[in-house]
Amino acid sequence: MDKLIISTALQMAAKPNRVFQAIINPEMMKNYFISSGTAIMKEGETVFWEFPEFKGSFPVRVKEVIENTAINFEWDGDQGPLQVKILLEPTDDGESTIVYTEEYEMENTPEGIKWLKGNTAGWANFLACLKAYLEFGINLRKGGFEFMKKPGQ
Repeated sequence: MDKLIISTALQMAAKPNRVFQAIINPEMMKNYFISSGTAIMKEGETVFWEFPEFKGSFPVRVKEVIENTAINFEWDGDQGPLQVKILLEPTDDGESTIVYTEEYEMENTPEGIKWLKGNTAGWANFLACLKAYLEFGINLRKGGFEFMKKPGQ
């Protein structure tokens, strides 16, 4: 059976350093992705993220951080740990950055297809929200996922 891998990409009108900081710094991430984070992402550290639509915090085990270039981490999925790679590629003029995300891997099973569908949408949302924040100062997530909260949350 083939393994399933999620791949998304989007160009940002921001230099790699600004994009990099927006991804590793929880104070910036709160403006487009998470509701809180415990620390800046550093290689070998575990940080905890909270999301407005989910209860509890989620451990993010940071595997590699290459300044202005890449952030690689592991977090837990329903079937075990999943690897996430975020790559930043400057455009030829150096004024924009293409952000690539990759999450892997799951078996090509009904559970794997469900993960592929949900997390592909999640990473596309991450990129769109990051772009809106960096380019326009808008938090697209704010109020966007209230429907996902369970009663009493």
